[in-house]
Amino acid sequence: MIKSDRILQNVAKRQPLSHIVMDSIKQAILDRTIKPGDLLPSEAEMSEQIGVGKSSVREAIKMLSAMGVVESIQGEGTYVRSNIDEDGINPLVYQLVLMQGSNEQIFQLREMLEPAYTQLAMEQATPQDLYAIEQTIINLERKISDNTQTAQDDLAFHEAILHATHNPFVIKIGQTSLHLFEASIKNSMIHIPSQAVHDHRQIFEAMKAKDKVKLHEVVIASFDGWQKTLNTMNV
Repeated sequence: MIKSDRILQNVAKRQPLSHIVMDSIKQAILDRTIKPGDLLPSEAEMSEQIGVGKSSVREAIKMLSAMGVVESIQGEGTYVRSNIDEDGINPLVYQLVLMQGSNEQIFQLREMLEPAYTQLAMEQATPQDLYAIEQTIINLERKISDNTQTAQDDLAFHEAILHATHNPFVIKIGQTSLHLFEASIKNSMIHIPSQAVHDHRQIFEAMKAKDKVKLHEVVIASFDGWQKTLNTMNV
């Protein structure tokens, strides 16, 4: 745990003390002083080491727990999670969705991310991954025939591709970015659902064939068509 020093005292004047505690824990994890699965120092120890009150430590632990970073166990203490709790609050999602960005900027982000992670997925995908990806297409086709399709049915395809990368960093960043596209995908599921099926099928076939050039072409074509259609709807 980082001890109280001049830098921490200066920072403390500019932000809530609970944030100082959170920053100290974050830095200790980054420095590998504290590792995933480790037991954090007690409330009293952190209070003394960082130079803040116990109430600030408690508040910081509550926030980190809500974010899924730590877990408090009665009678044992507070542990750093080995894996982030998927049910925890993802602050990056809120930061992104509350930013005053334009549709064009969101499109640019997707144009940068999607071809890259789809390419990686093609290279890393197992037969089980390809099966899972194809099942999302079949499910979307079924939902469209019943007129019960939702944005989640479309997003499931992209989630399956992300998981096929087998890269936890790519998966987490990709999943977070998908929240930005959810509103426009919801709109496309209302107005042009069959286009999504067509595009998903082409992307899947290129992945299965491990055709790098074709995959890039169909991903860009899919993206361009989606963008143009939504622009005409003023989404």
